[in-house]
Amino acid sequence: MARRRERGVVSSQSQVEAYLKVLTHERQLSDHTVVAYRRDLNDLSGFLTEYLGTPDWEWKNVDRLTLRSFLGWCLRRGLSRRTIGRKLSAVRGFFRFLHLEDRLPVNPARAMRAPKAEKRLPGHLSHPEIDAIFHLAEARAAENTLPGTRTLVILELLYGSGLRLSELQGLNRGELDLRAEQVKVRGKGRKERIVPVTGRTLQALGRYDPRRQEALSRRTAAIGPDALLVNGKGGRLSHRSIQRAVREVLEKAAAEQGLSAHSLRHSFATHLLDAGADLMAVKELLGHVSLSTTQIYTHTSKERLKKVYRQAHPRS
Repeated sequence: MARRRERGVVSSQSQVEAYLKVLTHERQLSDHTVVAYRRDLNDLSGFLTEYLGTPDWEWKNVDRLTLRSFLGWCLRRGLSRRTIGRKLSAVRGFFRFLHLEDRLPVNPARAMRAPKAEKRLPGHLSHPEIDAIFHLAEARAAENTLPGTRTLVILELLYGSGLRLSELQGLNRGELDLRAEQVKVRGKGRKERIVPVTGRTLQALGRYDPRRQEALSRRTAAIGPDALLVNGKGGRLSHRSIQRAVREVLEKAAAEQGLSAHSLRHSFATHLLDAGADLMAVKELLGHVSLSTTQIYTHTSKERLKKVYRQAHPRS
């Protein structure tokens, strides 16, 4: 019986691994996304062992009622509706894979609907806060150190071009076209887009490049592609290091708390729309697939509403 149980668990996990390989090699999702899917499916597996009362289960044992119980389990753990929706997306994709591969006769997740997510406005910075952040970053960059010049480049690309953190971290130096003032970005699903860079970004790069070359000269072996952001040993800068550098500046220069590197991307979109930019243009700059994703940025400031009112109302 113990061997049979072990075979059942191994078989169930092997099908998860097969699905994750499809996400990695065929759909070419980012490592971060694949890790999140693995975590969500591991949560489902743990729940099934508890819910079904035995580790000797298989995916064919799972029906729609069981999956609804999984959603209830997630709610009782205090997970947000947004997080539960993401987990259900992973589960739906996995069962769709099993069904299309003829590993299951029916797809129990096909008609599953996630709880309606609450719409939260993204955290963003005001114009004075942006000015304070860049004033501090430029002062540190003037010291001409690798960390100082690098942090200014990070901020310029996050706010000036609206890059995602993962896009910035994976950026190579050769993908920046300084003459055309643009950068080629690989977004979600490895989709490429061209994004403009600001004149301030070009200035920051001019100051950072010599420090970057010094770091690259200290490499003892080839480390792979020509990363834009490098650490002191010439290797590609990690996600965590980028987050730490941005958070330090935000905490010292911005009044609001709880902001992150992603807040600069939110600020990029918000400030463009506040200045009258076309929603479709902002969608393309952000690399969104759906316009509905971009529409969350259409929250308007009081200043913009007053400006529109003064310009449009005949008695204003």
